[in-house]
Amino acid sequence: VQLQESGPGLVKPSQTLSLSCTVSGASMATLFYYWAWIRQPPGKGLEWMGVISYSGSTYYSQSLKSRTSIARDTANNQVTLTLRSVTPEDTAVNYCAASETLSIGATTRDSYEYWRQGTQVTVSS
Repeated sequence: VQLQESGPGLVKPSQTLSLSCTVSGASMATLFYYWAWIRQPPGKGLEWMGVISYSGSTYYSQSLKSRTSIARDTANNQVTLTLRSVTPEDTAVNYCAASETLSIGATTRDSYEYWRQGTQVTVSS
């Protein structure tokens, strides 16, 4: 299984950020994985954003819950992240990761079976 994040590199403040994580090598419909999004702002540590299960259940960071949505598109083998009303503080490298077990809040790579290289998102006018 391989993961590939994609999305706009630059977003203006107050806009909505949408990122996709495309899964290849297997059909998501056959994988009983938990698909998470983690980010790392410049100069700061990793921050867990949320996760969606293979059955569609979602769990979000309390601090981001009001602005975040994670969805699955099994037809296109994608997991999407939507972050609304972004500010410059949302500038970060965003990572897509997959785990066999539910680990809410996990930000260490050994908590995940798959962890991609990440995609940079900058929020600036």
